[in-house]
Amino acid sequence: MLQVRVAAVKVLLAVTRDGVSLNQCLPELLTQVIERDRPLLQDLCYGTLRWYPRLNTLLKELLEKPFRTKDQDIHVLLACALYQIMETRIPDHAAVNETVAAIKKMKKSWAKGLVNGVLRRFIRERDSLNAQLAGNGVYLHAHPKWLYKRIEQAWPQDSVTVFAANNHSGPMTLRVNQQRQSRANYLATLQAAGIEAKATTVSADGVQLLKARGVEALPGFAEGQLSVQDEAAQLAARLLQLEPGQRVLDACCAPGGKTCHILECEPKLDALVALDIDESRLERVKENFERLNVKATLVAADAAATDQWWDGQLFDRILLDAPCSATGVIRRHPDIKLLRKPDDITHLAQLQAELLDALWPLLKSGGKLLYATCSVLPEENDASITGFIVRQSDAEVIPIAAEVGMQTPVGRQLLPTMGGHDGFYYALLSKS
Repeated sequence: MLQVRVAAVKVLLAVTRDGVSLNQCLPELLTQVIERDRPLLQDLCYGTLRWYPRLNTLLKELLEKPFRTKDQDIHVLLACALYQIMETRIPDHAAVNETVAAIKKMKKSWAKGLVNGVLRRFIRERDSLNAQLAGNGVYLHAHPKWLYKRIEQAWPQDSVTVFAANNHSGPMTLRVNQQRQSRANYLATLQAAGIEAKATTVSADGVQLLKARGVEALPGFAEGQLSVQDEAAQLAARLLQLEPGQRVLDACCAPGGKTCHILECEPKLDALVALDIDESRLERVKENFERLNVKATLVAADAAATDQWWDGQLFDRILLDAPCSATGVIRRHPDIKLLRKPDDITHLAQLQAELLDALWPLLKSGGKLLYATCSVLPEENDASITGFIVRQSDAEVIPIAAEVGMQTPVGRQLLPTMGGHDGFYYALLSKS
């Protein structure tokens, strides 16, 4: 079995050097440490990546010269140690000693003195270093420069709130299956089980746990009485204005949270087609279907290539949960700070336009399309919809009546909030 900090180095290298997502590389490494260390490994990886822009800025000050390419493992180990000293309850001396021990396990004993010296210097000079870097935006906000600049430009009055939310983990939020029981009844069930929780304010189906826990410990989870889903994402099914007998398309559906919520909100649909380009991700959707005991037609295909999968029958409702930068859910996926690049936003906006144009002909006259992203960048949100309306003369924006987030020229934007919902955007269109 691997020492926990050595395992953390492997994960951090995969993300920072190789561009692999945390969801891809962490699960395998979790199996390579002893069970009691798995929560620590998860915290070290998520925490270090969450604060990595700040930690990396610090290391540039603390190191006389950068490490060679083959020694980048020492760089990320130091970043991980700084995270422990700055943001966790691990005592400073323990963080230093365990980091030096990890160097031995990594067979780089030549770096023991360097690592020990860098960390002890930071502990001694912490206050002066903080003061020295106080004017550095990357250090201050713990976001890469291009991203914090775009967020500041888009939301000048709210950017500080967005940065704070992104730099802390989000709460664990559940969606109660109200076909099985009411939210009030489930809150009472949790209370009886000694689990503290409260009703969400944005979603009528949501419950927020005051302390996160494994789903296996939640009453009714295995029986399909609830699912894990952020309250902002829970808005999608309700905003579709579903009715019995409708044909519904859920494009880009994986992992299936919104798909299942649609079926819970309106079990008497004529048909629900759930489509995703990644066949492997549809396995997650199937698992959710089995647990919740719901059914829909699953299709593995490129949503934009409608000639390859569409049977010619028009839809009453379309949910386009468009591929996006995911800048509204950074707190749940902190590797986004490192993996996303400025050029990605332009490419994603082009993909969003292609999907909108391809799916619009599949909608009935009088039907509605709900466009959703988990982005906080206007280029992917209002700009995408505004451009689409110019191209499609029969597309009409329907104001979203729900008073959530803030109204934008053509939709509603929810920004991530501390202790509350994730960042999300919605725009509702009708075919005239």
